[in-house]
Amino acid sequence: MSEPLILLRDIKKVFVVGKITYEVLRGINLEVFAGDFLAIMGPSGGGKSTLLYILGLLDKPTSGSYFFEGREVSTLSEAEMARLRNQKIGFIFQAFHLVPWATALENVLLPCLYRGNIREEDRLRAQALLERLGLADKMHLKPAELSGGQQQRVAIARALINKPSLLLADEPTGNLDSKSSQEVVKILKELNEEGLTIILVTHDPEVAKTSKKIKILKDGVFVEG
Repeated sequence: MSEPLILLRDIKKVFVVGKITYEVLRGINLEVFAGDFLAIMGPSGGGKSTLLYILGLLDKPTSGSYFFEGREVSTLSEAEMARLRNQKIGFIFQAFHLVPWATALENVLLPCLYRGNIREEDRLRAQALLERLGLADKMHLKPAELSGGQQQRVAIARALINKPSLLLADEPTGNLDSKSSQEVVKILKELNEEGLTIILVTHDPEVAKTSKKIKILKDGVFVEG
């Protein structure tokens, strides 16, 4: 069997606030293979977003091992981690996190800017992504001029611009109406069918059903559905 894209072994995350210790993740074990589509569900406060931030290299576990494409993440320097995050991992958030003064096209190109430069091929790819997502006539509009569903599609294009191995989505339909939610879910399903690995956090059972596998995270551990 092929090596997993992601391998977590006994991941724990502890937050200390004053004299109080919060054990948010209490020993997470997980294997995710290339092409998987995993939905993580569970009650609020169960550790879902914390786990997603660790997977996305936006946070570090207190203990345990995280292997991404066979490399132990804790052995990487901050610069190597930032490069891995920029080139291999795409993020979609509930709140979109678009830059308000930038156009849709400029927002999509931001990860290329963080990488160091924007090439003509990046600009063409950004335009092609926006066209594919039904935003061909919205490229030069700013976020305030777009609907919530359109803003989330811009965020999806931004997440895909560097051709990531992994797409992480934290409640991507949480701020959308039902029609826009269905459109976003359809896009995610198509991307997965094309081979993109997706890990999705959601409270919506209908959104979770789109995935190939569902895991329930409760009180910092995975439990049987």
